[in-house]
Amino acid sequence: MKQIAVIGLGIIGGSICGALTNAGYTVDGFDCNDASIQYALQAGYISARGTDISQYDIVFIAIPPQATTEYLTTARFKDGALVSDICGVKGGIERAVYAQNRNYRYVGIHPMAGKETSGISSATPSLFQGANLIITIAPQTNLEAVEEIKAYANAMGFGRIVECSAEEHDKKIALTSQLAHIVSNAYVKSPQVNRCNGFTGGSFQDMTRIAGVDEKIWTQLYMENRACVQAELEGLIENLTVYLTALKNYDAEGLSNALREGRLIRESIKRDND
Repeated sequence: MKQIAVIGLGIIGGSICGALTNAGYTVDGFDCNDASIQYALQAGYISARGTDISQYDIVFIAIPPQATTEYLTTARFKDGALVSDICGVKGGIERAVYAQNRNYRYVGIHPMAGKETSGISSATPSLFQGANLIITIAPQTNLEAVEEIKAYANAMGFGRIVECSAEEHDKKIALTSQLAHIVSNAYVKSPQVNRCNGFTGGSFQDMTRIAGVDEKIWTQLYMENRACVQAELEGLIENLTVYLTALKNYDAEGLSNALREGRLIRESIKRDND
């Protein structure tokens, strides 16, 4: 059986370990935090603490973007190893990988799953059940390696698997994930958030659920994808200005038209996803 290692035992890395272990694979874990290793061992997510990355056939890297790039360009992997990172930005990492001579097969992936909490204690083997997985494809990508990744993805319980370029991934994620976290984080800065117990319902919970980002990791993600995030943020501000202008001008018709436009777009999104 192929030797599998996971680098970084946070919520995603820990969940990869747990899901693959539950599927019958033997997985070793690497993490600079001994407490995370001990937690993963006690939970049965990993069989052992990894010691030499060059001994593994399959490697999943689940650490922040800058550390991922450094690992991919400096670590000594086994010849022919399948190495996959799970970062939420892909363009810069892919360029760094393909700019060098390498002895491993690289496939970038992005699991569209998570929680508003982080760390190994938030990991669960069922995190990816039915979730989407993005695989980024470049001209240099080894297609046999992609098929291997799909097999592991199926074992972990992923539902839809989408293939796209790193460029398309970063543009789409700027909207569907990164902008959403910025909006939530900014939303909770209203002074009306204080003492609002009893005034909240599902809308408030939905809007605030992802406000508690890890600022160190998410700053890296935003800066790595800043052009795409900036474009989406500018577009959002432009759209919000329409509502603000209508309110300032007491323009009920303009406000109604803006709301109707958003409703129709939301209905089309829902139809596409049904």
